[in-house]
Amino acid sequence: MDFPCFHCNTETKLDVKIDVSFFACPSCGTLYSKNNNNDFKFKERFKKEIYNNVFSIGQKADFKNEIYTIIGILIKRFDSFTRWAEYVLQNDKGEFLYLSESSGNFILLEQIEFEKKVGNHPLTVDYLDKTFDRYDYTYPKLDYASGYFDYNVLNKIELIEYINPPYILSFEKFGQEQTTFYGEHISRNDVKRAFKTSAIPSKSEIGMVQPFYINVKNLAIIFCSVAILILLSHWFLNKDRSSQEVLNTSIPFENFTAKDFVSPSFELKGSSAPLQISLYSNVDNSWANVQVALINEKTNEEVYASKDIEYYHGYTDGESWKEGSTSEDFNICGVAPGKYHLTITPLKAQEDLSNSTIDITATWNKPSLRNFFMTLLFMAVFLAIVYFMSRNFEEKRWNQ
Repeated sequence: MDFPCFHCNTETKLDVKIDVSFFACPSCGTLYSKNNNNDFKFKERFKKEIYNNVFSIGQKADFKNEIYTIIGILIKRFDSFTRWAEYVLQNDKGEFLYLSESSGNFILLEQIEFEKKVGNHPLTVDYLDKTFDRYDYTYPKLDYASGYFDYNVLNKIELIEYINPPYILSFEKFGQEQTTFYGEHISRNDVKRAFKTSAIPSKSEIGMVQPFYINVKNLAIIFCSVAILILLSHWFLNKDRSSQEVLNTSIPFENFTAKDFVSPSFELKGSSAPLQISLYSNVDNSWANVQVALINEKTNEEVYASKDIEYYHGYTDGESWKEGSTSEDFNICGVAPGKYHLTITPLKAQEDLSNSTIDITATWNKPSLRNFFMTLLFMAVFLAIVYFMSRNFEEKRWNQ
């Protein structure tokens, strides 16, 4: 349709598949309406709008694998601060989509049939097995129009909106007539791809149906599933597992002053578990030390550990005291299955002539549930943080 504006002499050419009853000049904002004689007459003139509506009449976008053209733009508001843009898009089949933009947030809508009337503003409505909460009901004012329309854009409507992010049900009521739109939040990147542009309005607040960055419900289900899988796999891998003593010996210090004690080889089967080393030496006001190397005979990988045994006692100012112990325990954590041997270097104080041996026991224990509970704690804390962030996100949405 070609429409020459009588005010600014700008001709707007666009192929539209509607019976145009109102036209607003994109150049000067003059609004025309069709009278009973099918002639277009001056209706009013909008002020040149400074709203950051970067899209224009005739601009094309690819939504749902269809090419749509913007045939109409409306800028509305319901107070001094809340304003939004509505874009009417039509494809070559005559099908419509509606793109709403507010503070850099976008919603893509389409008109649907909805029998229930919402003029009494119920707190919730149901659609497609989803419950929508009443967000707001307002009487918006039209600030600006541009393009072709098959309805009276000056009608004073009531706008009633229900949300279940990222979805929205939007109702426009004019008298007894009710028009219903169903929409979904659309990301800014998707909008850029659809219009093949990077020039879109900047984002300044949370969108009406903008989803939280993480789906808390799905995250909780995933974490619970992971915890159950970890626990079941731990049980399955170790249901027949018992502690395995791989070394129990007494090592004379004098026999290993110039060489290391090398244990017999041993094979570990099952999932990773700590290797507990227990030491005893009859130290008395003295010390002993053990250096242990766990050597994987297949990979030659070595893990080292060192432990002191110290025991001192005496009297000071008429009071007895003691510190340390003649025995010590320590773990080499996360020892994987495989074939190993231990290399042990025992030491003692040279002046200690009464202590001659050190007893060593090495036991490959059952895998500990410590890592499972640590993982569970991490997931619980992370989930709690995400939950409270989502609650704060929702509070900001509704406060707007």
